[in-house]
Amino acid sequence: MSLRHIVAAASAALMLSSCSSLSYYTQAAQGQLELLTDSRPIDDWLADPATKPTLRHRLEAARQIRRYAIQELKLPDNGSYTNFTNLKRPYVLWNVVATPELSLKPMQWCFPVAGCVNYRGYYSKDQAQAYARELRAQGHDVEVGGVSAYSTLGWFSDPLISTFIHYPDAELARLIFHELAHQVVYAPGDSKFNESFATAVEQAGVEGWLERFGNPAMVEAFERYTARKKDFMALLVRYRGELEKLYAGAASREDKRATKARLFIALKDDYQVLKANWGGYAGYDRFFAEPLSNAHLASIATYNDFVPAFRALLRKERSWPAFYKAVNQLASLDKADRHRVLTRLAAPAPSAPLVVQRTMGEVADLGK
Repeated sequence: MSLRHIVAAASAALMLSSCSSLSYYTQAAQGQLELLTDSRPIDDWLADPATKPTLRHRLEAARQIRRYAIQELKLPDNGSYTNFTNLKRPYVLWNVVATPELSLKPMQWCFPVAGCVNYRGYYSKDQAQAYARELRAQGHDVEVGGVSAYSTLGWFSDPLISTFIHYPDAELARLIFHELAHQVVYAPGDSKFNESFATAVEQAGVEGWLERFGNPAMVEAFERYTARKKDFMALLVRYRGELEKLYAGAASREDKRATKARLFIALKDDYQVLKANWGGYAGYDRFFAEPLSNAHLASIATYNDFVPAFRALLRKERSWPAFYKAVNQLASLDKADRHRVLTRLAAPAPSAPLVVQRTMGEVADLGK
């Protein structure tokens, strides 16, 4: 590995967090280097007779999805997702999210390149858990969550990884579209803008991809996945709202703590009802692997709040290049200004008189 790659990997570590600890940067650089050094071109994997048929099929599917992303969604045509890395762990990294005991506002870690983010990433679960213990000892609510994929914003050729390659086709497409979108537009320090944009791209992208390549079984499976995700997010948003009202109220700290505990018990109970309605589907069980805390709900709005606005902007611009140009213009604005623009875009159109027929283009699309 050349010095240039080592320096680049160390720089990428800055994008994961802003910790001043040398040991933190070291583990981050080493983790990124592992992805680079252990990756092999997809063609090599397909040519290797030792490659299992199931992996061969998934790599071929990923290659087709990437081609669609470039040709139809006009996402970057670079080295990303042309290689595959087979990791010996379930996640590529683990994110630590923390909040105060009676607040849903997440802690932030800031750095020059990517601005401030609401998490701190570790390539080792043990190291993530150790840092979580430090934060809990300081009185914070903390969540440690596994991450299957992330974007280096074009600094590297992001590989396909064993942590997500076996996703069903539509979910794999969703992930690839989302991560490539981060290479198109990125506003430092504005996670809500960045994630909502990428989520809007993934949603519209998967809709088009399924129309082109999906079969009835695939479409039905993805509709079930989307419906469950919508149900689960609605559950979390509801309890997030209850906690926000609680923390903003005038109750004593002791009463707030007691009500908070009851709300998290109720959240778990309501999740069991959802699972029963889903026929026992357990895909969200890992959300409850650790005791529930504010940190579990701190980033719920990040991925969703501005999605309707971006979907509206995409309809308005009518093409992917024009859409990306408009989003880049938003990214150049001051954060407060871009949020005001997006809030206006997401606002529902004024009610029309009953005698006026609304066109399909005027109907608000709320996405997933």
